[in-house]
Amino acid sequence: MAHKKVARTVRPIIPVLVFFILISAFCAYRIYEPLESQVEPAEYRIIVPSGATLRTVARDLEEHGIIRSADLLYLYGRLKGVFLKAGIYKVHAGMSIPEICAVLESGKQEYIAVSLSEGLTVRKIGAILEKNGITAAEDFIKAASSRTLLSEFGIPAESFEGYLFPDTYNLDFAMSAERVVRILASNFFEKIKTVEALNGKTGRELHDTVILASIVEREYRLEEEAPLIASVFTNRLKQNIGLYSCATLVYVLTEIEGKPHPDSIKIEDTKIDNPYNTYKWAGLPPGPISNPGLTALKAAASPPETKYYYFRLTDAARGSHVFSETFDGHKEAAPVVTKRAAN
Repeated sequence: MAHKKVARTVRPIIPVLVFFILISAFCAYRIYEPLESQVEPAEYRIIVPSGATLRTVARDLEEHGIIRSADLLYLYGRLKGVFLKAGIYKVHAGMSIPEICAVLESGKQEYIAVSLSEGLTVRKIGAILEKNGITAAEDFIKAASSRTLLSEFGIPAESFEGYLFPDTYNLDFAMSAERVVRILASNFFEKIKTVEALNGKTGRELHDTVILASIVEREYRLEEEAPLIASVFTNRLKQNIGLYSCATLVYVLTEIEGKPHPDSIKIEDTKIDNPYNTYKWAGLPPGPISNPGLTALKAAASPPETKYYYFRLTDAARGSHVFSETFDGHKEAAPVVTKRAAN
């Protein structure tokens, strides 16, 4: 009788056990089977901020078609004690949930490739860095004015403007602004070792060259014309003649006064009372107006000897200029074909 009682008790439990076994097998299949099995499954770079929850990350992955179920990833992560590490990670739909979780807690994040072109300002670089999740623009601008960092690099200025070398950088998610400044500035000082004319210059001499190069950078379009433009400005500096650079005025309007980039330079703009206005004041402005590349740095460090004092844009499509020794020759040159003012 006792044996029959046990048998009757076990029989109702068997279907329940089978059900749970089937459910477990199904969940295991869903967890370990990738969403896609194509040769090139969909990829996604997921940003995991500091303090992100497993549920939030799971939903993000489901929304971008990387996993079937956010609930399954969350369940697996809780059971396995998955600990997320902040960063940017590349995952794809050909990965199983355990594989994705392993990536998210590995700390081996994807580098973010950021290309900084020649002629950008500190403010514009900051905006690019923020857009790519590297560091906040405000923090970067503040770090670029750090007296401690400036002293560390021996820069006799109030900002790293001009010393942040344009290049492609592999950076980390949520880096400190100070570290980014150090990386860009260190690259600058490494790159200028290749410019023979810069070797042996004092900090002040180098700074003056960087200021000139930053203006040349914003003025030239054709590489072969950069040295000629540098020669024009050098000749003017020697004669204490205003540089009359539109680029410096654009810097005043956009970077100092915070206005939109102008379509053209107006007469009233040339009268702005600002030391960066090279229409109003002779000599170099107080500091660089952009971050120049090697072409502009080489041109400014060793400009050719010419008798040119003027240049004028003549071909907007090519970006070519005509160079003149006299103002009469400058006036007789082909008319400017863009709204950009003549220099």
